[in-house]
Amino acid sequence: TLRHCLAGRDRNTMLANKECQAALEVLQESPLYDCRCKRGMKKELQCLQIYWSIHLGLAEGEEFYEASPYEPVTSRLSDIFRLASIFSGMDPATTSKSNHCLDAAKACNLNDNCKRLRSGYISTCSRELSATEPCSRRKCHKALRQFFDRVPGEFTFRLLFCSCKDPACAERRRQTIVPSCSYEDKDTPNCLDLRGACRADHLCRSRLADFHTNCQATFQSLTSCPGDNFQACLGSYAGLIGFDITPNYVDASTTSITISPWCSCKGSGNMEEECEKFLRDFTENPCLRNAIQAFGNGTDVNLAPKNPNPAVTAPPKAEKSPVLPDDVNDSHTAYDTSVISTCTSPQEQGLKPNKSKEQSLCYSEAQLTTDVMPDQKTFTDPKAGSSRQWESRILLLIPVLL
Repeated sequence: TLRHCLAGRDRNTMLANKECQAALEVLQESPLYDCRCKRGMKKELQCLQIYWSIHLGLAEGEEFYEASPYEPVTSRLSDIFRLASIFSGMDPATTSKSNHCLDAAKACNLNDNCKRLRSGYISTCSRELSATEPCSRRKCHKALRQFFDRVPGEFTFRLLFCSCKDPACAERRRQTIVPSCSYEDKDTPNCLDLRGACRADHLCRSRLADFHTNCQATFQSLTSCPGDNFQACLGSYAGLIGFDITPNYVDASTTSITISPWCSCKGSGNMEEECEKFLRDFTENPCLRNAIQAFGNGTDVNLAPKNPNPAVTAPPKAEKSPVLPDDVNDSHTAYDTSVISTCTSPQEQGLKPNKSKEQSLCYSEAQLTTDVMPDQKTFTDPKAGSSRQWESRILLLIPVLL
């Protein structure tokens, strides 16, 4: 009934019909209201249609950000690193001079499923139809969706987010999705038009809502990502590939990572501010940038220890494997490893840490006097303590005598 009510009507018209309103109220009280879908499931599209038939009736018009219809991602990047243990010698720390994107392609070829689906989309997206039509964009997108939905993240993430130190590697990374067919176009559409077309399709709408849910920059977390979950953000980014709103690297730069859909905000009129906001969620998104760099560096977010004083257990070699990428500038105090104290509790013991980048030693007051500055001696008067005690007692008796 609700699906019939939503067809071709706006929300106010639908709610004016008592039968439609009754159907909505019944569904809100049913288990269907809280159900979610799983990305890549056998009947994913059917599940999403059920979800949106309920939640579009609840929406107060088109919201800028929509909640994800997918189950939340609980796994983390560290899980993918463990699954990718077959890539011996691919640790960024030991192969800093190699082309990580080329290594990722070789690793994919070692897996039959990854090799077959990757060869399939490359062939489809590179097949020229005519002089005026270089490829079938629709078939290319479908093949890309199948690849990223059916191949595990330890392969797809390494292809998409491999770290690069030279332009050749970065260009290979940019070419991962065959952008001449799947990404670029003769004309550059308006970003709001692109978003509108995406929202008209249940599957694309779901992937976009999932991206906003998992990659929307927040200042409430250490990494700028919701729940400090890089895995969820990168997974939702990969979920957008294979639609008209497909994002990709805009160039082969190795110094800065800029991601964007193929669109601009020209001709937005009075909607320009909203258009720029939508585009910035890709081009100037610290969560997405940090997640990509964390994967490329082979690092993940370490969950905060239960101990309220993290400095106590800080490892002396933390600078070699930072928790966050180097370009994060709003949370240095949380992971600054240039100052590491080996004192268990400097404040309580009255010790002074020597804040050197090379070493960190703790000195007591006596050590600072006798060891660091041996020329200076400290003398104590044994009688001084007893004389002070008598003085205090006399002072207490004076008001009684008065």
